[in-house]
Amino acid sequence: MRPIQRIVETALCVDDLNAAEAFYRDVLEFEGKGNEAGRHVFFRVGADSVLLLFSAENTRKGELLPPHGTSGAGHVAFGVGAEELDQWRRKLESKGVAIEHEQVWSEGVRSIYFRDPSGNLLELITPGLWGLPSGW
Repeated sequence: MRPIQRIVETALCVDDLNAAEAFYRDVLEFEGKGNEAGRHVFFRVGADSVLLLFSAENTRKGELLPPHGTSGAGHVAFGVGAEELDQWRRKLESKGVAIEHEQVWSEGVRSIYFRDPSGNLLELITPGLWGLPSGW
């Protein structure tokens, strides 16, 4: 048996599904892959991943089987090219998104941190921190 290959989907819980959908679609420019009003919205991220956004209220009710959900803010890091990080920072700021922290890692990798409308901590990170074969 081969080892597990990758993370295919990542889920975050959000308080306002409509605001989250607009943020991830209009600010981060993710391609929508499906939604169900009041329950969830799914986005394609790059070529190999899917981001699932679940209504925090509905996950607490156990409407999804098996029940999904978390409490508190989640964290996801999205990879961007090193030459694109400054462009993304300017775009986020132009959309009124506050940059909470900027980090330069010892490997020369850079990150910027910001929040989605539900308070989830999002990160844009340049390649190289983890030394993965894919470059990340």
